[in-house]
Amino acid sequence: MTIPQALTIAGSDSGGGAGIQADLKTFQERGVFGMSAITAVTAQNTLGVHDIHVIPTKTIRAQLDAIADDFNVDAFKIGMLGNAEIIECVAAALQAHDFGLCVLDPVMIAKGGAPLLENNAIDALKTQLLPRADVLTPNIPEAEHLSGIKIANQDDAHKAAKILQDMGARTVIIKGGHSSGEQSSDLVVTPDGEFTLSEPRFDTQHTHGTGCTFSACITAELAQGRSVEEAIRTAKAFITAAISNPLGIGHGHGPTNHWAYR
Repeated sequence: MTIPQALTIAGSDSGGGAGIQADLKTFQERGVFGMSAITAVTAQNTLGVHDIHVIPTKTIRAQLDAIADDFNVDAFKIGMLGNAEIIECVAAALQAHDFGLCVLDPVMIAKGGAPLLENNAIDALKTQLLPRADVLTPNIPEAEHLSGIKIANQDDAHKAAKILQDMGARTVIIKGGHSSGEQSSDLVVTPDGEFTLSEPRFDTQHTHGTGCTFSACITAELAQGRSVEEAIRTAKAFITAAISNPLGIGHGHGPTNHWAYR
């Protein structure tokens, strides 16, 4: 029996709702063995990010080298990186090692508003990692930062997605969580076409870690050999279940329910 293996390269969330904690929970729920390379340790809860300790790049590279030496990674995701030095470190490791299909979640701002990526690192992200992405999963503010397009409607989202594809990303998902209306609609633009995935918008503050969980589910499905479209559709169903069945944990933006999708 071959166990699918997936890797997350991201920050640690001490509150357990986002980052590598959310990723590993999602990998486990989807039947995939998960590994992690930690880029930063955050002091964080549902009320906000209180401190960030950046891991030295020597240690980040050592984690990635150790994983490559002993495991057969089928797919990996990249989350919080923090600064240009870490982006360059991760990009160099990816030159040296084959970790399979890449899902890039361009984490820039925490749910409570704290910045998670330095401004001078955005260019490094665009030039060194975005071209490696088999699937890119920005929310609307992130897509605006990366593309330079103000997104007010689906036409704008389509233009932004095409710009991001021109930068090298193969499939781009512009997530609709920050839009308005009764439906939360994600625009998916692939090399072969496009489609939209819509689900009812839920009135809840328990949405911490939605982006991490969504991208981790895509990664897990790809690690199991699913097609990109199948992986995205499953991830949309997974995160919808996680949001619509809140755990009620914490006093702020609570975590999603990783057990809800069965």
